[in-house]
Amino acid sequence: MMKTLFLQPPSFEGFDGGAGSRYQAKREIRSFWYPTWLAQPAALIPGSRLIDAPPAKIGMEPILEDIKNRDLVVMHTSTPSFSSDVKVAKMLKNAKPSLKIGLVGAKVAVQPQESLQYSDVIDFVARNEFDFTLKEVAEGRDFKDIDGISWRDRNGEIVHNKDRSIIENMDSLPFVTEVYKRDLHIEDYFIGYLKHPYLSLYTGRGCKSHCTFCLWPQTVGGHKYRTRSPEHVIAEIRLARKYFPQVKEFFFDDDTFTDDLPRAEAIARELGKMGITWSCNAKANVPRKTLEVLRNNGLRLLLVGYESGNQQILHNIKKGMRVEVAREFTKNCHELGIKIHGTFILGLPGETKETIQETIKFATEINPHTLQVSLAAPYPGTYLYKQALENGWLDEKNAELIDDNGVQIAPLHYPHLSHTEIFNDVETFYRKFYFRAPKIASIVGEMITSPQMMKRRLREGIEFFQFLRDRHAR
Repeated sequence: MMKTLFLQPPSFEGFDGGAGSRYQAKREIRSFWYPTWLAQPAALIPGSRLIDAPPAKIGMEPILEDIKNRDLVVMHTSTPSFSSDVKVAKMLKNAKPSLKIGLVGAKVAVQPQESLQYSDVIDFVARNEFDFTLKEVAEGRDFKDIDGISWRDRNGEIVHNKDRSIIENMDSLPFVTEVYKRDLHIEDYFIGYLKHPYLSLYTGRGCKSHCTFCLWPQTVGGHKYRTRSPEHVIAEIRLARKYFPQVKEFFFDDDTFTDDLPRAEAIARELGKMGITWSCNAKANVPRKTLEVLRNNGLRLLLVGYESGNQQILHNIKKGMRVEVAREFTKNCHELGIKIHGTFILGLPGETKETIQETIKFATEINPHTLQVSLAAPYPGTYLYKQALENGWLDEKNAELIDDNGVQIAPLHYPHLSHTEIFNDVETFYRKFYFRAPKIASIVGEMITSPQMMKRRLREGIEFFQFLRDRHAR
């Protein structure tokens, strides 16, 4: 077995490009997701190690020291961080020329040829779902015999092996909690709307929805929701609680945990027996009866992708959601005491100055507990990317999706709506949502009743105003 290092490399200061982040960028408020997509194959390979450099604030020196005893390094990369990650790979190869270096992630899954052509320091890329692919690489198998990789042969020719079959039995994967315990410091991981410290797990992969912008289902996870059994999930929760008694909240990071309602309810009932506080990703169409079951068994918060308040835009992006359904769902959550972190996207196809104002109005009316406003990002491999190229919405200079500091830009533009207008309306959205008397009163009330919330909100406030100040500086 090759001595293997799984690496989320150093990048921009505060940049969350981790294998788990849905928008690889520097946030308005510092946030770091767990590198679960790296931890999973690391759990399959004895003697491996996982280094998640950005949240741990690890530079190159300790990494260069670690690879002295390594045969293989697997790095997660993304479209925004790719050029930076290749620079890290060159440093590793220069320090130890015999090192094998492989890249994983959505970027290389859909652009294996281009990725390998970019630099000869990359020995292979593992496409699509790569857990058992990497296990076979680490076992020292000949590259030609490993499904799911693209590689460079002795003549320098790039070879694409056949695709690997997707994992149907998700219970065949070991617990990532063992890797978290061994290699990560969980206090490094912070998401503003989750209790700290939190712990994130996947209970399944894939999403039945076909949103045109969404990265993971179109590149790695697929559109079939493949799930772990409730018994398997609960066994890992028990282990995680034993290892990390300080955890205040568990988050299920499945693309849409509520895609399978009976299973979600079954897991919830077991969590309720254990007294677990938990949250998950959900679509804004969960029936009230299911919401009641989840709430009664420890559900605290739902992360909900509303995207837009304009029905035509929702049709354009194949969201499969009606505005009035989302409105009723949100009303039910408010009445049941379930908090919502709502996510919205500006600059999607069909966006106009008027639809932006319509979405801001919708957000203030449904009033989620907190929200995040992102800029439409056409990642390679998504239908949105194909649309953007075909229609001339994406300029080459904006294709990396971030600026020189790792902050998300507005990559798309339309004849009637410029990059600058879309970019500036993010700040307008935040100001109109948060700088309302009722919302300010609600936030102050939370701070008064909870010293922990007081500390969090003050820190977030400082970071948010710094974010606004930095945007104006650009």
